[in-house]
Amino acid sequence: MDLAALFDSELFRLAVLPAIIFLARICDVTLDTLRIIYVSRGLKILAAAIGFFEVLIWLTAITQIFKNLTNPVYYVAYAGGFAMGNYIGILIEEKMAIGTVVIRIITQRVADVLIDVLKNNGYGVTHVDAQGAMGPVKIVFTIVKRKDIDRVLYLVRACNPLAFFTIEDVRSVRKGVFPLIRPDTEKHRPAGR
Repeated sequence: MDLAALFDSELFRLAVLPAIIFLARICDVTLDTLRIIYVSRGLKILAAAIGFFEVLIWLTAITQIFKNLTNPVYYVAYAGGFAMGNYIGILIEEKMAIGTVVIRIITQRVADVLIDVLKNNGYGVTHVDAQGAMGPVKIVFTIVKRKDIDRVLYLVRACNPLAFFTIEDVRSVRKGVFPLIRPDTEKHRPAGR
């Protein structure tokens, strides 16, 4: 069987080409997800390079769709690849954990232990007294690397399991206090716990 006969075969049109379209969409949408993340973090050159390959892959996939507008299998492959590409892009971004976040902790309990534990683990802390819906609260702010979110939330929950917290991305940071070495989980347990 020559190459031209393979490309004209029913197997190629109904199985191989839809699989190629599906995989191409996974790749280009995954790259698109990462590109958007890099744009939001201000990484212009990396975002531009990813955008180049993203569009190149997209053009390849969409060309096959337009050549075969009557084949609904291609539409399903295209849409399925888009959905899977979003999912995979988010998973990759979570694993990469690029950037910094601000964690805002609001606690009705005395926050001195939490503040000390965060400081003792090398995290910068800013805290203010405030008034909440049910009375006085303490608001604790800490800016951390995204890869340290779970570690900080572990400390928060250990010190005050009912604390309310929010996490927001930070576009840029100048100066600040960040741990030089990420402590092991066991090393940052609060004293007496």
